[in-house]
Amino acid sequence: MMRLITRFTDFLRRILPSPFTIAVLLTYLTFALALWLTPVKHPGEPHLFELAGFWAKGFWELLGFSMQMMLMLVLGYVLALTKPVNRLIQIMTNYADTMPKAAFLVTFLTLVFSFLNWGLGLIFGAVFARKVGEDFSKRKQAFNYPLIGAAGYAGLMVWHGGLSGSAPLKIAEKGHFLVDKIGVIPLNETIFSHMNLVVSLTLLIVLPLVMMWAAKKGEKQKIVLKELSEKAVDEHPENPTGADKLDYSRGFALFLGVVFLFTSVYLAVKAGNLGFINLNYINFSLFTLGILLTPNVAVFQDFVSKSIRAASGILIQFPLYAGIMGLMKYSGLFLVFTDAFVHISSPVLLPVNTLFSAGLVNFFVPSGGGQWAVQGPVIVEAAKHLGVSIPKVVMALAYGDEWTNMLQPFWALPLLGITGLKARDIVPYTFLLFLCGGVIFIAGLLLF
Repeated sequence: MMRLITRFTDFLRRILPSPFTIAVLLTYLTFALALWLTPVKHPGEPHLFELAGFWAKGFWELLGFSMQMMLMLVLGYVLALTKPVNRLIQIMTNYADTMPKAAFLVTFLTLVFSFLNWGLGLIFGAVFARKVGEDFSKRKQAFNYPLIGAAGYAGLMVWHGGLSGSAPLKIAEKGHFLVDKIGVIPLNETIFSHMNLVVSLTLLIVLPLVMMWAAKKGEKQKIVLKELSEKAVDEHPENPTGADKLDYSRGFALFLGVVFLFTSVYLAVKAGNLGFINLNYINFSLFTLGILLTPNVAVFQDFVSKSIRAASGILIQFPLYAGIMGLMKYSGLFLVFTDAFVHISSPVLLPVNTLFSAGLVNFFVPSGGGQWAVQGPVIVEAAKHLGVSIPKVVMALAYGDEWTNMLQPFWALPLLGITGLKARDIVPYTFLLFLCGGVIFIAGLLLF
């Protein structure tokens, strides 16, 4: 088995381009499929020009989301540079003193954090993987860094079935866009259903064990990693002048952090439930912790400057994926894909076919909320027609979305930026997670 993984690893490293090039190739592929499978919507206009318009229209539709993701990466990186977080993670890395232990621990903790919130898990997994790699590097011990990086990405396999899952949270809201057809579906029928709890718990047990097994069999090498916690600017210069004193004042930074902290607690208490946890709240919390855990504003800004480079991939790739999303949405290519799976479905197979269709669409539009907005109406109509449980097909879509994250490098950009790895380095091991997850998801959908 390990020989096959090694051969597959070598093959992927030879053929896989960079994530940016993958996004460009997916753009070309989407254009070709839309030309072939979708009709002209505006007679008299060349189909290619019409599709180019759809792509351009979508190109700018994720600007707000892009900024949220860049902030998440930058602020998470800032936290990783602070002394308190370094000490905390170092305590955990002390238990990861061998490759099998490291693979198990990074995978397990990343899955737990990602079930609580996908953004938190993504940043934690990336930073923890980096720190574990640094620890092996300091000890001059051979290790499998790509496998550790893949372990830090494993959380994207459980997020949509977790507390921040886009589709389950959306249909639990009053007045959601399908409320007239399915009503409000509470979380106890989706995220906290018996099926999802069993599936999530199985992933939590099986995936760390699989990565631990792979760590025992995989190749290891000595790698020199520069510490993530780079030296900051002088925390307390001898003679700050004028307004510079505020930049280097601990009291000024502490007061600002306390204001942020009070606001974040107030928002949580005001919400009264877990609905307050969203991208903006996570970023606000990361900002709060960044201010509180750095000595002063000057050091905070220095850490931000050091972190911004890691977010460059998001800056230039999100617009490309937004263009793909626009092209699929406005041309109707989404519906073509989804209808093809629905037409070959039966009451038993519809959830499984929904899983596959969501997994396929995720390659082109890696956004859980975006997928639900487009695929939701189709799978809801199919489920009603075939008499299939609506919550079950919603979770099937969620599983498909998170399943192929293991092959789609889009969400790996923060991890790649922090760890310094390349997509082709981690994909062989995320492919192993993909295979295991597929078995678990399909079994769960068939058994419940």
